[in-house]
Amino acid sequence: MYTLNYKLSKSTFMKGSQCVKSLYLNKFHKDLRDPVSESKQAIFDTGHQVGDLARNLFPGGINSDFSFDLDADKAYAKTLELIKSGQKVIYEAAFIYDECLAVMDILFNDGKVWKAYEVKSSTSAKEEYKLDASYQYYVIENSGIHLDDVSIVYINNQYVRQGELDINELFSIESVLDTARSKIGLIRESIVTYKKILESGKIPEMGIGEYCSKPYDCDFLSHCWKHIPEDSIFDISGMFTKKKIELYNSGIVKISDITTDIKLSVNQKLQVDSAKNNTTVIDKRSIGDFLNNLNYPLFFLDFETIRPAVPVYNNHRPYQQIPFQYSLHIVSKQGDNPLHFEFLATGIDDPRKALIESLIEQTKGTGDILVYNETFERKRLEEIARDFPEYTNDIESMLMRLKDLMIPFKDKHYYKPEMRGSYSIKEVLPALVPELKYDGLAINNGDLASITFMKIVNKEFSESEVEKLRKDLLEYCKLDTFAMVMILEVLYGVG
Repeated sequence: MYTLNYKLSKSTFMKGSQCVKSLYLNKFHKDLRDPVSESKQAIFDTGHQVGDLARNLFPGGINSDFSFDLDADKAYAKTLELIKSGQKVIYEAAFIYDECLAVMDILFNDGKVWKAYEVKSSTSAKEEYKLDASYQYYVIENSGIHLDDVSIVYINNQYVRQGELDINELFSIESVLDTARSKIGLIRESIVTYKKILESGKIPEMGIGEYCSKPYDCDFLSHCWKHIPEDSIFDISGMFTKKKIELYNSGIVKISDITTDIKLSVNQKLQVDSAKNNTTVIDKRSIGDFLNNLNYPLFFLDFETIRPAVPVYNNHRPYQQIPFQYSLHIVSKQGDNPLHFEFLATGIDDPRKALIESLIEQTKGTGDILVYNETFERKRLEEIARDFPEYTNDIESMLMRLKDLMIPFKDKHYYKPEMRGSYSIKEVLPALVPELKYDGLAINNGDLASITFMKIVNKEFSESEVEKLRKDLLEYCKLDTFAMVMILEVLYGVG
């Protein structure tokens, strides 16, 4: 029935707005894309989940059956048929104008006028979302459907779940009609530009820049950045990306290219000198002060958390970090072998009460609770105290005992070139204790741990699979706190 074609979609238009080279590569060289990581796939999955939930704001809709794997023209034809038949709510409403495709999450007719809603899993209507909605407004309006309003639906992070999920409280709706109208000229000009680029038959000449990761990480980062060597200026910690790009464009690529006339902070100069001379920096006095301030027994603590967009439990906010696991190594006095304790929730109920009761029992008494990045563990404990006030006194006692093992590395009191400017435990551990590695673990980072447990919560695995995954989770978290024990031993060796 329809033989329409499209050259641009909403997603390709947004790629072009970030980098025209990405636009072209995405169209003609998809094989150069970076593999989709599990973390990135989890973000996509969250977007789909939130989009499906938002449809409940406008129930009774019919889907256009749009899919990039199928014929977009058929979805457009079905959308027009649904409109003609008097359908008031259409999901994935598809429109094509001037070889441009727009697929609106929700199209709604209140009996008088049409309104459009684009759903995002974010907690605000970001500028890039407004541009996204503006493109869709332009295409739909020019397709012959007048929109009385176009809005962004996003997560209300002030919502606190109590009982059944309240969809109306979970979402916020913000009109971006004025923005969409103000961008009509920009959208029209951009479409002309992007279509010419796609028709040019050659990859645009675009160097690397801030736009490679702003507002999103580009799908072609590995391809476009493959010429950047190890020990490059992009490893310099605490330096703005804009400054790094300026140095790169001036011909300074490796850290060894840094000259004395380039202004650096104290820590940046320390990192550069260490890399140039392949020397280890050890501030024995500062390390000694840190060690002398420790009070035994020491409790080495690490949490793993989930952070679902849609709150799962009572007293749970969107994107709130929920600890579901901890590992604890206890060293009674310097030189003693550590004892290990651990907790991993079942995935059936809210894990916080069982976790905090277990942790209070295992850390009772005196002695410092040593963590790596105190801000994270402190915030999680404060949130549990807020949401479960019956544990406030015990948690406040624990908070007074927290100390941060990250400080000697963050402040560059101990620095090796292998740390590449980072004080993350994933960089510090192999530099100080190379025999301990995360690489061989089935679960080897916090994001994967979080994704795995969330899938257990959602019952996406069989019982036998869950048993194996629980062992993997325990092994990973245990290494985090054992790594802290070993790192402290290294510090004692120099302090």
